[in-house]
Amino acid sequence: MPQDAPSDAVPRDALPGDDFHVFDTTLRDGAQREGINLSVADKLTIARHLDDFGVGFIEGGWPGANPRDTEFFQRALAEIDFRHAQLVAFGATRRPGVAATDDPQVVALAESGAPVVTLVAKSHDRHVELALRTTREENLAMVHDTVAHLRGLGRRVFVDCEHFFDGHRADPAYATQVVRTAHEAGADVVVLCDTNGGMLPGDVQAVVRAVLADTGARLGVHAQDDTGCAVANTLAAVDAGATHVQCTANGYGERVGNANLFPVVAALELKYGRRVLPEGALAEMTRISHAVAEVVNLTPSTHQPYVGTSAFAHKAGLHASAIKVDPDLYQHIDPEQVGNSMRMLVSDMAGRASVELKGRELGYDLSGDRDLVGRIVERVKEKELRGYTYEAADASFELLLRDEVHGGPDRRAERFFRLESWRAIVEDRPDGSHANEATVRLWAKGERVVATGEGNGPVNALDRALRVGLERIYPGLARLELVDYKVRILEGTHGTESTTRVLISTSDGAAEWSTVGVAENVIAASWQALEDAYTYGLLRAGATPGE
Repeated sequence: MPQDAPSDAVPRDALPGDDFHVFDTTLRDGAQREGINLSVADKLTIARHLDDFGVGFIEGGWPGANPRDTEFFQRALAEIDFRHAQLVAFGATRRPGVAATDDPQVVALAESGAPVVTLVAKSHDRHVELALRTTREENLAMVHDTVAHLRGLGRRVFVDCEHFFDGHRADPAYATQVVRTAHEAGADVVVLCDTNGGMLPGDVQAVVRAVLADTGARLGVHAQDDTGCAVANTLAAVDAGATHVQCTANGYGERVGNANLFPVVAALELKYGRRVLPEGALAEMTRISHAVAEVVNLTPSTHQPYVGTSAFAHKAGLHASAIKVDPDLYQHIDPEQVGNSMRMLVSDMAGRASVELKGRELGYDLSGDRDLVGRIVERVKEKELRGYTYEAADASFELLLRDEVHGGPDRRAERFFRLESWRAIVEDRPDGSHANEATVRLWAKGERVVATGEGNGPVNALDRALRVGLERIYPGLARLELVDYKVRILEGTHGTESTTRVLISTSDGAAEWSTVGVAENVIAASWQALEDAYTYGLLRAGATPGE
């Protein structure tokens, strides 16, 4: 591939401008998290998501360092029509004693085709002497030569000063000279890196302010989260004058991770009033966060700021009473601004306001019936005392609420089948193999159903028997899939006499819901959760109820 600079196909009028950079390094630094192993296809998918979100720069990896990253750059430039982001190649300054034009990894950066290159450079004197095994003067020459060479090829160059804050503490004059050298050689941005993640916001702010005054360079920040301060350190650097922030989606990264892209961007847009994304992109933040989590095969953090499912969840009755008057009393932003939504959690801490708000969320106006609300509150508290948990099982709570609203004395409204009995058998054989079989006897739409199923465990066999018996009557069951299954032995009980709680998550391909069962054994508790799961799924599918 020729080394002349590729044309910049990014429509610049669609971007907030070059005065502030949101730089994402999920595909490079984020991929170093334990448990993440991205294929080229994964990286292409994530790059599309990040471009949809509207970040300004996507660091794709280190071309020439491994075949996967080299292939990624070839395919990304050919297959992705970047609308908002520019693709960035990552690499190092030239090796000691080697000309930049002759260094194979510098050549690979040029041949990647990326319009932007990020160079990692040593700025801590001990790293220069112990890791690079060269002199401080040669290190400065390596920075200058590599930046100047790539600039001469038409590339835009950012320089990551690795271990900068630790290096500044050890020898502020030398660390600052590295920044000055990169700037004078033509680097567009010099990024101060808290590589070990040990800094605190006040120190970051002071150092960035001092370096900015000493060098006049445009500064960026790259913060690791080892003190839990990566987001705060990033914003502190912005307060001190940094105009380039490096982050990763969901905070993925080596050790405990990097500055999380989503709270950083949300803070800049909503707290600082600084436009850093295209118009309307912030409302896609929750979707993008969860989409990236799916690609890397990690469960989205429920308690992540802004985008977590619990970020705007309210449990305490005191909170619910206030939110009923004005949601802003217990929420710092409108969750819809970041594509999230408020959730009311119903538990034994719930009061009338919690139930009314949850009912409204589910489409029921309970405000005019104090007796009904009172019955629901008492029933929830009584069942949670026995071990149920409705804050983690919204579908089971909705069925409870529907029973109270529509059910009359028996409180069993709009159910699709009635249980006569179930039985599960586990057979252990001398050769160590197992057989699991379950039989269910039901009534559905006036018909008695007897069905048997086999599975890889008694609960799986019970699930299959239920499907065998009901799919002919309710074909919509075929779309339902159990996606998660959790068992907990409740505190306060002992051994084989313990009470068991089961939580089941089910999906119909469009949405996911959770149900709960509590009983003296795991199979009975599982049956309760299964019954609620399929009942709720059939309600969603618009099936006609009737026993």
